[in-house]
Amino acid sequence: MPPRFDSRVRLRVSRMEQQRGLLLLFLGVQLLLVGMFLYQNHRGQGFTSFLRFLIQAKPEEAEGLPFLAQVASAGLPSWDVYSNLSQIHPMDLSDEDLPNCPAISPYINGPLKVMIPENLTMEQVVEKNPLVELGGQYWPPDCWTHHHTAVVVPYYGQARHLQHLLFHLHPFLQRQQLHYGIYVVNQVNSTAFNRGKLRNVGFWEAMQDEDWDCVFFHDVNLLPEDDRNLYICDIFPAHVAVAIDKFNYKLPYRGYLGGVFALRPIHYLRINGFPSTHWGWGREDDDIAARLKLSGMPLLRPHLLFGRYHMLEEGPDPSQEQSPPSPGLQALIRHKWRPNGTDLLDYRLLSKELQPLYTNLTVDISPSVPG
Repeated sequence: MPPRFDSRVRLRVSRMEQQRGLLLLFLGVQLLLVGMFLYQNHRGQGFTSFLRFLIQAKPEEAEGLPFLAQVASAGLPSWDVYSNLSQIHPMDLSDEDLPNCPAISPYINGPLKVMIPENLTMEQVVEKNPLVELGGQYWPPDCWTHHHTAVVVPYYGQARHLQHLLFHLHPFLQRQQLHYGIYVVNQVNSTAFNRGKLRNVGFWEAMQDEDWDCVFFHDVNLLPEDDRNLYICDIFPAHVAVAIDKFNYKLPYRGYLGGVFALRPIHYLRINGFPSTHWGWGREDDDIAARLKLSGMPLLRPHLLFGRYHMLEEGPDPSQEQSPPSPGLQALIRHKWRPNGTDLLDYRLLSKELQPLYTNLTVDISPSVPG
């Protein structure tokens, strides 16, 4: 090939590559502008909310109330969990005519202040959450959501913890524009706590109410500190309480799976639910971590900045167990995890009460209870 011709070919190829790069850049800018326009057209404040999701604007001032607890992420601007929720209003439209909720909720702000008012009453929590329906369910009143999440809370008499959780968790979930319901599984007639069994009960009772596509299992003493920690399920199970203040906002050990984690119903069935044989503050979380590994499902976790939680300190603390499991635990679980779970789910539902902020399931899970 003549040198001049070879040079022209290289020059032409170089120009074509430059033009292709410019064309791709132009198309990318066009798509971004069209997306911004459509998003703003769907939500007047959509682009502002998107920017706020990435970079934090100056937070609104919280109400001047005396607070029993006040926690905020150090060095980060933070918001009152109830800020801007007054902008949510029902629309005079049928459910079929409601627009779809945007991919990113305009009410998400990022870091949140954990502020619990002194002498808080359940009536005050109800008053702060007027759109929550009987039984603790909530649907976004101004858009149609594709996310349906049940929150299951094992409970063993921690009344103040439950009150504080409901005060903080309801607005936290409303900010994310989810359809959600909160189920509190209340254990009676037994001296030893069995968190795994209560989680199993909560799952099965919740699934009888709604076709939930995601179930969050939530300790009663943990309050989320960032609303970018989305309470929705992905294609794999997720452990979201990755940065608890009690543990200096880091995992106590690599395989830690305590606090708050999410499963789709298919994930739950694949691991055969939760172990039912751990009485007291045992190793059920390490058991679950081993089940996930044995079933071949990866575990997802959010960024440490998003998965931040404040731990309420008073009363029994199920998260005290923070030492790594023994090396032989997985080998032991390998031989017994399939028959130890939903197959051993024997309980008696004593009552199911639709409270203003949650569904209360009172159960007897004593070993002598017939299945």
